[in-house]
Amino acid sequence: MTAKTALVVVSHHRADSLTTHIGDVLADRLKEAGYAVDLLDLRAEGFDPRMTVEDQPDWDDRDKAYSPETQAHMARIVDADLIVPVFPVYWNSVPALLKGWIDRVWNYGFSYGRSKPRLAGKRMLWIGTAGAAEGDEYWTSLRDLLDRTLRDGISYYNGITDAAVEVLPDAEGEPQIVDADGNFTKGEALTGEQRTAHYAAIDRLAVEHLEKFLG
Repeated sequence: MTAKTALVVVSHHRADSLTTHIGDVLADRLKEAGYAVDLLDLRAEGFDPRMTVEDQPDWDDRDKAYSPETQAHMARIVDADLIVPVFPVYWNSVPALLKGWIDRVWNYGFSYGRSKPRLAGKRMLWIGTAGAAEGDEYWTSLRDLLDRTLRDGISYYNGITDAAVEVLPDAEGEPQIVDADGNFTKGEALTGEQRTAHYAAIDRLAVEHLEKFLG
């Protein structure tokens, strides 16, 4: 029996980021669960998120041949049973690096624009890291907004009906709270054993979200 394949898509501009670390943690857990893992680090692979003429949709030709780079990424998506984008939350959305990957690769005629979606039957788990804490007045709105944008606006729109969005809170290790009046408060940064324990808890939460999604 062929192992299922998971495409873990890491989107961060630093190799030493929490996002990159969480991507590695999830990749390791997926391997333990029997998945063959394709770890796509967009920064490390030099992916350019800017749209190009070659990758611009042609609404009169859904069979347009996109750039070789984009076609290579499309093939990795096709080969994956499970897709797990891991990203920092910027302004209630994904960073430009991941947004550009969606713009260029999840393109007309490939992932949408056909009566039978090519990506139907795949599963997708979005994992974001956010500086906001769960006690923040804005936390629920943030999660709801990401869910509508990513699960409904991207996954479902491209034929992936089995999808979820999870957000890991307090990713900066220093409490950031916005109250009901819009006042921003940032606490002291964690240090020493407290900081180590905090990030170990984030690792566990990320794995818990993955295991819950895998069922």
